[in-house]
Amino acid sequence: MKYCHNEKAYLSAILDLGDKSIVAFVLGHSNNNELVFKTFDMARKEYPDATPLFHSDRRFQYTCRSFQKKLVDAGMTQSMSRVSRCIDNGPMEAFWGMMKSEMYYLKKFSSYTELEDAVIEYIDYYNHHRYQKRLDCMAPLEYRQYLFNTVA
Repeated sequence: MKYCHNEKAYLSAILDLGDKSIVAFVLGHSNNNELVFKTFDMARKEYPDATPLFHSDRRFQYTCRSFQKKLVDAGMTQSMSRVSRCIDNGPMEAFWGMMKSEMYYLKKFSSYTELEDAVIEYIDYYNHHRYQKRLDCMAPLEYRQYLFNTVA
């Protein structure tokens, strides 16, 4: 994402395919391993017992040995589509498109902090207040609670 004077910011996020919520996200100045690893570590801290199938694209951050070790240590299996096939990363790409059209493209950001605040606000809105037809017209975290109450 670009902000003031065409400087770039990079957003890493993890989407729960069960309820479509964003479980962790980090905004940074570089698209590097640290950004992705920090996001993964945040999600693991928030949900230490979770061992989901981890869908990702084939960027270097997700294919490097360090990330593979993180997955093994967490008891997770990674799923990546073949090159030029975005099946595994499709839901995340859909979220990026939604966020850009509903928040990012509507405003010019004069600073990194202003962009960061807008991202935090949008993800909070998305998780708690953005109703989705495919979630029985509930917001992602509302749907999670519904699923939890249904199973319990």
